[in-house]
Amino acid sequence: MFLSISKVVLTFFVFVSCLVVLLIEISSFDLDQLKDKNSAETDVGVLTKKVVTESKVGMPGENKQTILTDEILADDARLMIIESYLKKYKSPLLPYASLILELSDNYVFDYRWIVAIGQQESNLCKKIPEDSYNCWGYGIHSEGTLRFDGYDLALRSFASYLKTQYFDKGYNTPELIMSKYCPHSNGSWAYGIRQFFGEMERG
Repeated sequence: MFLSISKVVLTFFVFVSCLVVLLIEISSFDLDQLKDKNSAETDVGVLTKKVVTESKVGMPGENKQTILTDEILADDARLMIIESYLKKYKSPLLPYASLILELSDNYVFDYRWIVAIGQQESNLCKKIPEDSYNCWGYGIHSEGTLRFDGYDLALRSFASYLKTQYFDKGYNTPELIMSKYCPHSNGSWAYGIRQFFGEMERG
């Protein structure tokens, strides 16, 4: 009888011990799984953010805002470069810095062209035919001088002229433009334009 009770107690003890070990193992397993799950969710969260950020590139509405922000920053930098350059040389074009940038963007050419050619041709409007507002030396020949009522109209006209008569026709480097703009130059015209481009780029 006593032996039977001892067997029962021993069996129960073994059972309880096994149960405790099993519970400990299950708890440990769940804890590890929970850690893995949290880790996986964290990774997924990071991945999702990356994917969403990258996916915005393909979403017209959201991507447009992102690109617009970049462009605003770029515009601010370019505008500062134009203003700084015109101010340095005391050019009367300084109040028109925003218009120069706007016209360059509208006609899709480098914002430095108008300024560089103005520097090459008239020392940024300081040496021009009287009352012409023509800082770029175009339309000035033996038959007469192209004149404007102000710098605003002169800038708009010259930007359109550059676009239609040069860039649209493949003249898109200082050397190519020189070949048509001032074909008798020994190369100094193109050299000057590149020099002024570099000055603006370096600030």
